[in-house]
Amino acid sequence: MKFLELLAPARNADIGIAAIDCGADAVYIAGPAFGARQAAGNSMEDIRRLTEYAHRFGARIFLTLNTILFDNELAEAERLLAEAKDAGVNAIIAQDLAVWELTDLPVHASTQCAIRTPEKAQLYEGIGASRLVLEREMSLDQIRAIRASVDCELEFFVHGALCVCYSGQCYMSERIAGRSANRGECIQACRSLYDLVEGSGNVLVRNKALLSLKDYNLKDRLKDLAEAGICSFKIEGRLKNISYVRNVVRAYSLALDELVAANPEKLRRVSFGRSEGGFTPDLAKTFNRGYTQLFLDGKRSGNWSSMDAPKSIGEEVGTVVSIAPMRQNYSNGKRPSEENITITLRMKNPGDRLQNGDGFSFLSKGRGEIVGFRGDVCQGNRITCRNVTGLYPGAKLYRNLSNAFEKELESNLPVRTIPVSVDISVIVVPVTSTGSVTEWCRSVTENIGPVTDDSCPATEKGRSPSQSKRLCKQTYSLKINAVSQDGRSIVLEREAGDSTAENAKRMREMFVAQISKDTGIYSFTLSSLNVETPDGSLPFLPASALNAIRRDLAAALDKMPCRAIPLPTGKTADNPGISNALNTPNNAESPSECQDRRQDQKPILSKIPDIQEPASDGIHVSYKANIANHVARETYQVLGATQTDEAFEISHLPGTELMRTKYCIRHELGLCPVHRETGRHQGKANFATGSSKLATTTPSGHLYLINNGKRYHLSFDCANCEMVVRVND
Repeated sequence: MKFLELLAPARNADIGIAAIDCGADAVYIAGPAFGARQAAGNSMEDIRRLTEYAHRFGARIFLTLNTILFDNELAEAERLLAEAKDAGVNAIIAQDLAVWELTDLPVHASTQCAIRTPEKAQLYEGIGASRLVLEREMSLDQIRAIRASVDCELEFFVHGALCVCYSGQCYMSERIAGRSANRGECIQACRSLYDLVEGSGNVLVRNKALLSLKDYNLKDRLKDLAEAGICSFKIEGRLKNISYVRNVVRAYSLALDELVAANPEKLRRVSFGRSEGGFTPDLAKTFNRGYTQLFLDGKRSGNWSSMDAPKSIGEEVGTVVSIAPMRQNYSNGKRPSEENITITLRMKNPGDRLQNGDGFSFLSKGRGEIVGFRGDVCQGNRITCRNVTGLYPGAKLYRNLSNAFEKELESNLPVRTIPVSVDISVIVVPVTSTGSVTEWCRSVTENIGPVTDDSCPATEKGRSPSQSKRLCKQTYSLKINAVSQDGRSIVLEREAGDSTAENAKRMREMFVAQISKDTGIYSFTLSSLNVETPDGSLPFLPASALNAIRRDLAAALDKMPCRAIPLPTGKTADNPGISNALNTPNNAESPSECQDRRQDQKPILSKIPDIQEPASDGIHVSYKANIANHVARETYQVLGATQTDEAFEISHLPGTELMRTKYCIRHELGLCPVHRETGRHQGKANFATGSSKLATTTPSGHLYLINNGKRYHLSFDCANCEMVVRVND
């Protein structure tokens, strides 16, 4: 059986709880420090509140401690990791190799580790990573190759924003503003506007977000990913709001449920409980820059870039036909720019309904920037709002916020409950004035001998007339067995009185109706009602008594921890992890033993070119390994490195690659000399005036990106189909 996990982002504990309610199997969230989203920190008290809630469903909480760490931060990081363990965190997502040394919790290698080859996957598995979060810009074939090379779990992003650069190896933000993406401070330089310029100074493209990618959407490819070896499907968005998380998690949870339902013998969800009811998710109505499946099929199909709209522009609703002011005189003292206007649209879909409070956007003329506004009153194809600067007849209008859908996400929520199967047996215990028949029979057997049907008063044949009178009453008893979806088992016995239901059929229906309800986080179903009374009778019980049984079962289940599916630790007898190598007993490892261990690890490290510099002798690990502390440096030395460079955040080496990416501007604009027919961005006003010749002409000489007077050189590694961005020192 293969367990599948839907992993959701959470900016805070409340969003994490909402994700669990909407069907997430796990949540990743930052603690007070060292998360790769500086604006998304949380106290350990909130982390504990989230873990306690999640664990009721066997769901998991992963703490993101995925920045690089400086030496003076290691002690604080170790303290935070200990607090995370105490708060119930299930695993840590990390980039810095020091983290594996600082905790005994399972550690997942972050996407910031840029794992995209079998050799690098083996490296991280070798240091003790129990899960690898793979690079986004990968194909299914590359995923399969990694799956065949390692035994640990594989995680893959399936939805949300895409970094244009290989994760963890983007240094643009640090170079431009001194704010490192590897320290959680990215300025998102990839969403900025650039000019594309030839070495001669000829401007090919003006004011476009040339490095901005569309958002990932692989909802329809979950089966392919599962078959390729992915077990955890990750949603990006630790800075997103609660409505975004609810909508996206619900959409992917339903898709995973369909996949599991189609393969019940092979697949199941890793947590327990089912989310039912509530809103109908719609990914088109939540924040996105347009969607792409990137390189998943191993080819460049469609456009990857969102250069025309690096923010969320929304769904197209129509084209502006006219813009009319609401007032023609300004005696009220207001300027024309403050007056209300009425916008008339030619609707793209006449069936669409615009709602008061909807948010709209359009691309301005000239720079093509996204301009947004709120519609105060919407009636049919008319929008009344404050004057919108730059809006013009002929503009395509988009809705980037549906007020009705947002209200639906707030008020019509799914409910997550754990199924519990209940079996009830009904028996009777005959009683006399001095005790039960069972007690009488036991006494006779002990003192006289076996009791026969002729002598036992429990049978009609064995009763004397006086005994029949004394045995006219019987007490009902219920034996109750309940088993939750996760395997917790509860056994209760309840006396049910001596009143017999006059209508047994109606009483049976009441048992079913009152037991088969929800209480707390449990959804009870009466699976069987076994009537073992001699005459087939049922006790008469009021609804309150049956409800009390259900509440008692829920209380008993709450006292037992959910039987969660164990999370792999990544450390076995055969693979104790790098901390074992760094912490030899009494530091007694001899120089020869150290050298032998380096030689054992060297073949793997030598096959990972993306973190190496050319070296005539030994292995030179480059700044791309992001080594910022002595523990990470020593780890690479244990792995076979003979020379290690400091992280770019420390060294600021000149002439270095700031980005390497599978995305290529030349290909996107139809200028690739190898794949000319599959590129060409389909946006509006891509090229500078007078440069339409780009459709048929490949630029000669160097290409540069220019932003605010800063110039970045582009080079093209066509052998690997990659683009490189360097600073033009």
